[in-house]
Amino acid sequence: MRRIAFAFAVILLSSMGCAFAVESVDVALVLVNDVSGSIDDTEYQLQKEGYAAAFTDPQVIRAIRGGPVGAIAVAYVEFASNFQVRTVLDWQVLRDEASVRDFVEKVTAAPRSFRGRTAISAGIDQGVQELAKLTMDAQRRVIDVCGDGTNNAGRDVADARDDAVKQGITVNGLAIINDNPVSWLTAHVQPPGGLANYYRENVTGGEGSFVLEVHDFHAFGDAMKQKLINEIADLGPIRHFAEVSGGKDG
Repeated sequence: MRRIAFAFAVILLSSMGCAFAVESVDVALVLVNDVSGSIDDTEYQLQKEGYAAAFTDPQVIRAIRGGPVGAIAVAYVEFASNFQVRTVLDWQVLRDEASVRDFVEKVTAAPRSFRGRTAISAGIDQGVQELAKLTMDAQRRVIDVCGDGTNNAGRDVADARDDAVKQGITVNGLAIINDNPVSWLTAHVQPPGGLANYYRENVTGGEGSFVLEVHDFHAFGDAMKQKLINEIADLGPIRHFAEVSGGKDG
C-alpha cells in the first residue's frame, strides 16, 4: 500500500509540476505601430497588409520553427499621441502556420485605434509594460517600432528608449520615409539628417538594434519580412535593405 501511495504522490506532483511549468519562447516581440494623423487610411491598410504578408511568408515561418524552442510570442500595439496608446492584441504564441494565420487574421480585422500627434515614447512605454506582464520565459525581448515621423508628444523618446534598454530590451525601428510631405508636415517627417538617423539617435537601442528605412508603404511588407527574420533568428543588425523607392501621398 505504501508503495502504491508513494507512486500516486509522485505522479500527482509531476502532473502539478507540468501544470505550473513556464512556457518558453525564443523571442517576445511587441509590434509598436504608429497610427498618427500623418498616416492616412490607405497607408494604414498597407501597413496591415504588410504585417500579414511578412508573418505568413514561408521564410518567416521557417525562422519561427527553426529556433531552439521553435516558438515566439507577439503582441500588437498602436499609438498616436501620449494619451492614445492601446494594446490591440495581447500576447499570442506563434509556432506554426496555423497559429501565425490566426494572429494575422486578428491583427488584420482590428479597426484603427487612433489619429493624432506622434508619441513614440508612449508606444515604447506600452511595449515595456506588455513585456513586464509576459508570463513566458523569453530568451530575448524586443520592441519593434514602425513610424513615419518624429516624437512630438509625450515624454522625451530617448528617455523611454533608455529605460527600455536598461531592462535588457532591444528596440528596433522601421522608418517610413515621406518623400513628398505637405508643407506643415515637413519638419515632422523629414527632420535634419533624415528620419532613419533620427530613429538611430533617439528611438532604437540595445543589443543588436537596427533601423530599416523604406520610401514607399508598398515596401513595408518586404522590410518587415527581413526585420522579422533578423529578430526571430537573432542575426544581428541589418546593414542594408534593398527597398522599393517611391513616393507617399499626403
